[in-house]
Amino acid sequence: MKNVRNNKLLAFLKLIRFENLVMIAFTQISVRYLVLQKILNANEIQLELNNGLFYGLVFSTVLIAAAGYIINDYFDVKTDLINHPDTVVVDKVIKRRLAIVLHITFTFIGIVIGMFVALKTGYLRLAIFHFAAAILLWFYSTHFKRMLLVGNLVVSLLTASVTFMPLVYELGVMQKLHETFIATHRYAIFSIFKITFIFALFAFITSMAREIIKDMEDYKGDKETGGATMPIVWGIRVSKFNAFFLIIITVLLLLFVEYNTIRSERMIFTVNNIYIVLGLIIPLCLLAINVLRAKDSRQFKNASSLLKLIMLAGLCYSFIFYYH
Repeated sequence: MKNVRNNKLLAFLKLIRFENLVMIAFTQISVRYLVLQKILNANEIQLELNNGLFYGLVFSTVLIAAAGYIINDYFDVKTDLINHPDTVVVDKVIKRRLAIVLHITFTFIGIVIGMFVALKTGYLRLAIFHFAAAILLWFYSTHFKRMLLVGNLVVSLLTASVTFMPLVYELGVMQKLHETFIATHRYAIFSIFKITFIFALFAFITSMAREIIKDMEDYKGDKETGGATMPIVWGIRVSKFNAFFLIIITVLLLLFVEYNTIRSERMIFTVNNIYIVLGLIIPLCLLAINVLRAKDSRQFKNASSLLKLIMLAGLCYSFIFYYH
């Protein structure tokens, strides 16, 4: 933390959660070029959304997310001083006034870019995604985060929506250019929706589990500042069980994917199956055990970090999907 406090650039990167922003951009890029493109090409269909507009969509998403992280830290200074006193940036390195200016600037630019992309696709109403995300992130920081389950659900839904946005914009452009596209290519659209939904569902459930784990990690500060998160209202034991339950659901869903893959390909030892078992199922089982055993903030933080790596591994499965 000393390096962060002595370097405003590092402090700024920490404030906007730079590594999370990279993951958000990577999510949308991989969904477009590894998932959508493969299924469309298999059905002799080309991507129609202009690359410049697509990266505008990604940039808009990243800016709004960065603004969300900034405003979250802005309102969470007291709690963070209790839970993570050595990692606080707002008020320590970056002044509160500058933080709020950055939040407003990033939100404004993100929404404007989102509106421009939506307008260029011919469906201005798609800009509702950008407005909704910005509004939800504001109220998450001011109200939802301290409410039972509400904050967890908001973050998880926003995480899942990041996966769906490339699909929504792509289909919007295709329908605009070809009025009968959806009616003509129902099978391809169903395949795209099914695969994207699996990625989004994985993102939603794992994000929900991680939010609960983070609430257990931040139990002390949240309680002292009047929070009503799951560990505070229902207790650590029940929260552990809920996080464990979500992780096990994820494992069962992955096993179902394995079963369908084996049944369709009639092979057990494929790159696809091996990756899911070694990269996702086994780490998730280890995570479930660690969550049940965790007793202090440090152990919950380690569990949260492990789950973040598993979420990245789940996203990287898109490479296996594309090249398999």
